[in-house]
Amino acid sequence: MLVLVAPGQGAQTPGFLTPWLDLPGAADRLAAWSDAIGLDLVHYGTQADADAIRDTAVAQPLLVAAGLLSASALGEVSPGAVAGHSVGEITATAFAGVLSEEAALGFVRKRGLGMAEAAAVTPTGMAALLGGAPADVLPHLEKLGLTPANVNGAGQIVAAGTAEQLAALEADKPEGVRRVVALKVAGAFHTHHMKPAVAALDEAAKSLTVADPKVTYVSNADGKTVASGQDIVARLVNQVSNPVRWDLCMETFTELGATALVELCPGGTLTGLAKRAMPGVKTVALKTPADLDAARALIAEHASA
Repeated sequence: MLVLVAPGQGAQTPGFLTPWLDLPGAADRLAAWSDAIGLDLVHYGTQADADAIRDTAVAQPLLVAAGLLSASALGEVSPGAVAGHSVGEITATAFAGVLSEEAALGFVRKRGLGMAEAAAVTPTGMAALLGGAPADVLPHLEKLGLTPANVNGAGQIVAAGTAEQLAALEADKPEGVRRVVALKVAGAFHTHHMKPAVAALDEAAKSLTVADPKVTYVSNADGKTVASGQDIVARLVNQVSNPVRWDLCMETFTELGATALVELCPGGTLTGLAKRAMPGVKTVALKTPADLDAARALIAEHASA
C-alpha cells in the first residue's frame, strides 16, 4: 500500500523550486497561483534568500504550491492514503479532493498571514530535540513551560515556546538529548501562541467549497482516518494551535498496511522519519525532478500489486 505525504514548514531552502519550473506548464501554473493569492511564488521559490522564505506568510503558500507542482508531475497516482505534516495537511486536502488547488492556496495564504501576525506578538520559536526518550523529554519540557508542538516519532520531538524558554532548554537539556536544533520557522506554531490565528481561519473556512476525500486521509490531530471533508477542514482550523502527532500518523500508515511512501517536494524530512519508524517500507523523497523516475517506478510497482 502506497502513502503519499507532504512536508511542513522548515523544509524549504533557497532556490528549491528552480528546477521544477523547467517542467512543461509549471512556470505558468505557479504564475497563475501567484496572481490568485497576491504573492510572487516564482520569485520566492527561485531567487529569495533563506530569511525571506522563513517568513511564515511566504513559506506556507510556497510549500503547498511546491507540493502540488510535484504531485502533478508524478502523473496518475492512486495512493492508499494521504497525509501532510502541519501545513502539508493543506497540500494533502487538495490531492485528496477535499479542496480545489486554488482554494487550498487561498486558505494557506490566510493561514500564513494569520500565523505570522500571531507570531509577531511575542518572540517565539521552535527547536528539534535530537535523542532522548519521550518519558524523559516531555516532563522536562513541561517544567520549562515549553510545548511538545510536534511529536514526530522515531525519537524526534519538537519543542515550541518563547525565546527565553528555548534558551533555557539549550542550557538545560533533558536526559539523553544530544542537541537542540533551532528550526527555520518564525514562531511557536501548534501552541497557544497561535490562538489568534484560529479565529481568522475559522472565518476563512466558512467560504470554502468542501468535498469528502477521494482517498483515505490521515489527520495530524490524532493519527485517525477522517472521511468527512467538513471534519477535515475543522481540524485544519484547530491544528494551528494544537500539537502535530506525526508519530500517530505513522502508526496508522503501518496499521493500514503501508509498504511504500512518497514524499512530495521539498521532500526528505518525512522519509527520514519513516525510514526509522517504519522499517521495511520503501521511500522516495521528491527533492528535484531527477527524483520523479524513482517515484514513478515505486508507484507503478504498487499499482501492479
